[in-house]
Amino acid sequence: MAAMTEDMQRVVREQRLAYVATVTPDGMPNLSPKGTIAVWDDEHLVFADIRSPRTVNNLRLFPAVEINVVDPILRKGYRFQGTATTLHDGPLFEQIVLFYHDRGVRNPIRSIVLIKVDRAMPLISPVYDLGLTEDEVRARWQRHWESLAYGIADEPTGE
Repeated sequence: MAAMTEDMQRVVREQRLAYVATVTPDGMPNLSPKGTIAVWDDEHLVFADIRSPRTVNNLRLFPAVEINVVDPILRKGYRFQGTATTLHDGPLFEQIVLFYHDRGVRNPIRSIVLIKVDRAMPLISPVYDLGLTEDEVRARWQRHWESLAYGIADEPTGE
C-alpha cells in the first residue's frame, strides 16, 4: 500500500511549499520552509538543498523528520512523518537534480533530501468544526489575501 494517497500527492504538487521540522544537535526544534518540496513517488517526498545547511546537518544526525503542507486558502493539508536520506552524488542524485532543472530550478543544488514517508495524516482547520464548507472557507481567505494585495484591512474570523 502506498504511504501517500493521490489527494496527498495533489496537495504537495499544487502547494509546492512545505514546512520541514527537524531536531538540532542540542535537541531543539528547527522549522524551515522549503519551496522545492515535491512528490518523488508514492512513498517518498523530496526537496532540494539550495540554502538549507542547518536542516541538512540536523537530518544527518537525526534523520527523523516531519513535513507539513497546507493549502492556505482551504486551510487543509497533510503532515508527513518519515526518515530522510541526504544525497550528494550518484545516479539518483543526478536524476532528482534533472527533475528540478526541468521544473525551472536554476539555483545551485548542494544536495537532495529524500524522505521515506512512514505516516501521513490530514491537517484540517478548526473552522470546519463550525460547519463552514470549503467554498465558504475559500471565499473568506481569498478576500483576506486580496485585501493584503490591495492594502485593505480585512481580518478573517475564526481559527
